[in-house]
Amino acid sequence: MTSQSPDRASLHANETELTTGTGLHLRIRPAGPADEGLLEAFFENVTHEDLRFRFLSSVQHVGHDQIAAMLRSDHDRTSTFLAFDENGLPVGIATLAADAQGETAEVAVSVHRDRKAQGIGWSLLRHAAQIARTRGILRLQSIESRDNHAAIEVERELGFTARAYPGDATLILVEANLAGDAAPGK
Repeated sequence: MTSQSPDRASLHANETELTTGTGLHLRIRPAGPADEGLLEAFFENVTHEDLRFRFLSSVQHVGHDQIAAMLRSDHDRTSTFLAFDENGLPVGIATLAADAQGETAEVAVSVHRDRKAQGIGWSLLRHAAQIARTRGILRLQSIESRDNHAAIEVERELGFTARAYPGDATLILVEANLAGDAAPGK
């Protein structure tokens, strides 16, 4: 379970502090253009398998164009959030991208290779769901490889349902209704 602490004077206006179910304290903040180098270094510390799951391709290196797209934030449709541990080291990233109508958003989460199984992905997904809900988004989706059992399990724990992805038997569409009382992020 993730708890959100009250605003503290040490936090910047756009930062949130979370505690994972394992007791890890995270500082979450929106990513900005100045974070390009930080994101490039972060993705060098994500396993090749997790990169394949995140980008649904055999990408070995996350390049400038991909990072620039993550950092192109209009705050209503697309946002990227960085999670830092107690030492200020980046341990996770979540990207939220809404459709033009602002009704459905896709979410993608990545966790540093050395910080897996500490509740970071779960906390980032829940945080992204809360942000999406505050923006009036009705559905949160993630397109997953059928092989990404860990992510699908985390999403199911948060109330997402899974179904076949139309036109591609190797993928699963995982979706949460954000309008109901039992929606993720509540």
